[in-house]
Amino acid sequence: MKYFFLLIIAMPALEIAVLLLSGQTIGVWPTILLIILTGVIGTYLAKQQGLETIKKAQEQMRYGQLPGDALLDGICVLVGGTLLLTPGFISDLLGLILLLPPTRKVIKPMILKMIKNMIDKRKITIIR
Repeated sequence: MKYFFLLIIAMPALEIAVLLLSGQTIGVWPTILLIILTGVIGTYLAKQQGLETIKKAQEQMRYGQLPGDALLDGICVLVGGTLLLTPGFISDLLGLILLLPPTRKVIKPMILKMIKNMIDKRKITIIR
């Protein structure tokens, strides 16, 4: 939890620093246009990947499988889309990493490992 609070404080400061640097380097209007463009692209990608994830989950359930992988994809798409809608270039980069299927394949095992560690440390409880 302490890392989460540190992240809440550090991320906006980093985003502001990068936005100021971008404004000085390429100008204010190009920076604003890039922020708007990444929001539009993020919305499109989140919708596309979200619909694909829903179809994948439905197909897995149709064949009697648990849609665990599809649910993890859905979480990544939700968080990635939210990050892309948030103004800032660092959050956009993280959002793209979570939205694009090739990079999501690399990230998902790390997320699963984190979840398993939290379960082992009893920070997450599974009730049956």
